Amino acid sequence: MGGSASSPSTNQGKDDDLADLIHRFIDSLADYSDLLPFSVDRQKLRSYTTLAALAITLILAWKILRSPPHETQRRQRRRATPPSSSATTGRTSSSANPSTDVCSSSGDSRAQDAINHFFQPVNLTLEQIVRHKLNEGRKVTCRLLGVVLEETTPEELQEKVTVRSSVLEVLHEIAKFCDVYLMERILDDESGERVLSALSEAGVFTSGGLMKEKVLFCGTENGRISFVRQLEPDWHIDSNSEIIQQLARFIKYELHVSSERVERVATNVYSSTSLENFFGGLDQR
Repeated sequence: MGGSASSPSTNQGKDDDLADLIHRFIDSLADYSDLLPFSVDRQKLRSYTTLAALAITLILAWKILRSPPHETQRRQRRRATPPSSSATTGRTSSSANPSTDVCSSSGDSRAQDAINHFFQPVNLTLEQIVRHKLNEGRKVTCRLLGVVLEETTPEELQEKVTVRSSVLEVLHEIAKFCDVYLMERILDDESGERVLSALSEAGVFTSGGLMKEKVLFCGTENGRISFVRQLEPDWHIDSNSEIIQQLARFIKYELHVSSERVERVATNVYSSTSLENFFGGLDQR
C-alpha cells in the first residue's frame, strides 16, 4: 500500500546526482579544451554545451537509476525461503519499504560509481600532449635565447652559455615528430662555437631529430626572420614580440615565450612562460 513510492529524500538524492553529473561534465569539457591547439572561450563553451549535457546526462542517469538490481540480488531473493501463509499477511506491509530502500540504495550507488568512473582524470603522457598540441605540425623553428638557453641577449653569449635542463625532454619529444631548427643572432663566431659546445654537452644532439647542422646563426634579427620564412615551418617559437608579430601572417602557428603575460596579437599566436609549460603541460594560452 503505497510502500513502493520513492521518498522525497531519495528523489532529492537522485536530483543532486544528476546536477552533479551535469556540472562535472561541463567542467571536464572546459578542462580538456586546454589541450586543444587553438583558443577556446570557456564561457561560450559552457553555454553551448549546457543543452547537450542536459540531454546526455538525463538519458544516462535515467538508465542507471532505473536499471534493475544486480543479478546476484535477484538470485538471493529467489533462494530465500518464503514465510508461512499465516505470517505473510502481517509482514507484507512492513517488508515493502526495506525492499524499496535496498533497491534505491543500490541504484544510487551505481549512479555515483558511474559518475566517478566517467570523470576520472585523464593522465596523458608527455608524448601524447606534445603530439596533440603540435596539431600535425611537421616542422618547427625555435629561437635559442630565452627559450632553450638561460641567457636572453647575444652579449651574454660572449661570456657563457647555459642550457635550460627543464626544456630538454620536451625538445626531444618535439624532435620525434618534427624537423627542428634552432637559431640565434650572435655577435661573433666564438659565440656560435660556445653555443654548439653547450648544446652538445647538455645532450641536445642525442636525439636523432636534433642535429648540429640544423642550428643556424645570423648577425641580425632580420636574418632570423629570413631563416624562418625560407624554412616555412608549421610552428615558430620565439621570445621577441616584434618578430612574433611580423611573422604571424606567414606562419601557421607561433608560440611567444615570455615571463610576463602578453597580449595576443593574432589567433594563431599562443603565449606561455616557457616551452616546456606549453608543450608539456596545460599552461593557459
